[in-house]
Amino acid sequence: MNVTNFLKHHYRHFNAAALIDAAEGYNKHLADGGKMMITLAGAMSTAEMGIQLAELIRQDKVQIISCTGANLEEDIFNLVAHDFYERVPNYRDLTPADEQALLERHMNRVTDTCIPEEEAMRRLEHSVLKFWEKADQAGERYFPHEFFYQILKSGELEQYYQIDPKDSWMLAAAEKNLPIICPGWEDSTLGNIFAGHVISGDIKNVHTVRTGIEYMIFLAEWYTKQATDESTVGFFQIGGGIAGDFPICVVPMLHQDLQRTNVPLWGYFCQISDSTTSYGSYSGAVPNEKITWGKLGQDTPKYIIESDATIVAPLIFAMVLGQ
Repeated sequence: MNVTNFLKHHYRHFNAAALIDAAEGYNKHLADGGKMMITLAGAMSTAEMGIQLAELIRQDKVQIISCTGANLEEDIFNLVAHDFYERVPNYRDLTPADEQALLERHMNRVTDTCIPEEEAMRRLEHSVLKFWEKADQAGERYFPHEFFYQILKSGELEQYYQIDPKDSWMLAAAEKNLPIICPGWEDSTLGNIFAGHVISGDIKNVHTVRTGIEYMIFLAEWYTKQATDESTVGFFQIGGGIAGDFPICVVPMLHQDLQRTNVPLWGYFCQISDSTTSYGSYSGAVPNEKITWGKLGQDTPKYIIESDATIVAPLIFAMVLGQ
């Protein structure tokens, strides 16, 4: 029994049934000629979501990604430093003294996984600084993901690869030159490092890295060209936060601020979230609320799965990939 058959046989009710409905809705959306945006919040790259996300990219089952700066860089951290990562299965039992000991070893913990500063963060900093400085000196400006694409395509990091390259979603995205939206990149390790190099004077122009407002302008033009009545764009949101909140707003912006009322609404919506429905929590807002904001329509296929994305997303992706 393959994964899809297992799920269809056993996942019959409640959140399990919503998972099946969302996966089948994803497949129907693509089969009807639609496109898909996937948004990555949290630390999905450190959770190694790239194993399946990379294949989705290669098979053209996702056309654009929105992610946090952490997810952008942490896929590459894992690519070049995987053997130095440490898992802490008993992380719930750690004392403040245990956490301090990890800090003193330069091991940065993400739930049960520790990222090694020297082999991951500093190794990537050493490479990206050269590309920042080159652009800065030439008066050129690029988005955060474009700098990473330049590094990956240069082959400079290949000597450090410690996982199968096919499991890196950033490598797959670079090979496809996939559009990426990375709002709030400043709130990331490399964003902090960039600020430090501006303060120290290594980078003269703070605008060498393009901003979130420019990402929204890019997304507005991309969406206007890509979304048609025959080929709408779907929205598959993993977690909450800025990775999802930022790009979904492009539609009401196009309609209300630019008067591009002929541009269709998002054609599919699914959110995997462990935020329960609540008052004032955007991550806990049910899809119907988005109708009132001009993001979704009353007939838009809508799914919400209240569960752990590290468990749910790989299962949905398996069904989308026909596994």
